[in-house]
Amino acid sequence: MTSDDRSNGAGDLPPDEGSEAQTASASLEEQLAQARAEAAEFKDRLLRALAETENVRRRAERERSDATKYGVTQFARDLLDVADNLRRALESMPESQARDDVTRNLLAGVAATERALLAAFERHGIKRMDPKGERFDHNFHQAIFEAENTGKPPGTVVEVLQPGYLLHDRLLRPAMVGVAKGEPKSDRGDGGPSDSPDDGDRRDPPPLRIDTVV
Repeated sequence: MTSDDRSNGAGDLPPDEGSEAQTASASLEEQLAQARAEAAEFKDRLLRALAETENVRRRAERERSDATKYGVTQFARDLLDVADNLRRALESMPESQARDDVTRNLLAGVAATERALLAAFERHGIKRMDPKGERFDHNFHQAIFEAENTGKPPGTVVEVLQPGYLLHDRLLRPAMVGVAKGEPKSDRGDGGPSDSPDDGDRRDPPPLRIDTVV
């Protein structure tokens, strides 16, 4: 074969196979990247759906638990009047003043009824609060009056006019109480500032809001 024949046949060679392989590889890389992006998106959607499902489950469980624990709130609140009336009946006639067996038996029956009612309260998570001697807490107590010269620290509950009740950890009714009032400040003689270094650290308790029962 002459050199002319070889030169004339050069244009008949097949296309470059290396270039085709590179093109195919680039196309596969693009497809793979697209598939990975779609997989990441689907995974994110799945995780979000699972999280939302878990939140719904927890919310439903909490609502079911609250319904079980606090569904009797209004009924329990209505029964507090019954407990109050039983206590008033017992206090209106002390046992020492009962002069006949009929009266004593009646008082014993009322006392037994009160004990049974309070026991039923306890079984269903209703707890009675009698905060006498405790520090006044506006979250659980309702101040009706302030008492002076009690010998107790200011803000101490000195009298319980009506007991309070809790339903599990929620307030069912605040206790109506009387609270010790702070003693008036003693005169300093000439009215000048005190030389005591501790006076600057003493702070009067905040004014107590007194609620009026109508």
